[in-house]
Amino acid sequence: MEEATLKKKLTPQEYAILRQGKTERPFTGEYVAHKETGDYRCKVCNTSLFPSDTKFDSGTGWPSFTNPSNTQAITLFPDTTQGMERIEVRCKKCNSHLGHVFPDGPQGKQRYCINSACLTFQKKKEE
Repeated sequence: MEEATLKKKLTPQEYAILRQGKTERPFTGEYVAHKETGDYRCKVCNTSLFPSDTKFDSGTGWPSFTNPSNTQAITLFPDTTQGMERIEVRCKKCNSHLGHVFPDGPQGKQRYCINSACLTFQKKKEE
């Protein structure tokens, strides 16, 4: 999708986060306390990113996950902006910024700290 089309499709905040690598304020995102069963997907390209059963409350103010749906759906990049050494998480399909990953998740797992503005949610269908 072209950048001009994305600017029209996304809110200014979503565009700033997804395409310019900004971060939403903690505890303001739609999915911080979200608990439904389903699949968190990329807001730009609808790629499946994180299953709800890997979501946990990290207390940081952003949705946090221990594992992606598929490691092939994301790419990781070194990020040394803002005087910190972090690892940025991007959607592999559309190269949108999603958040960062840290080594401080539960039980020694990773903590994928993702901006709500980067996500949509697909509720699990009743069986």
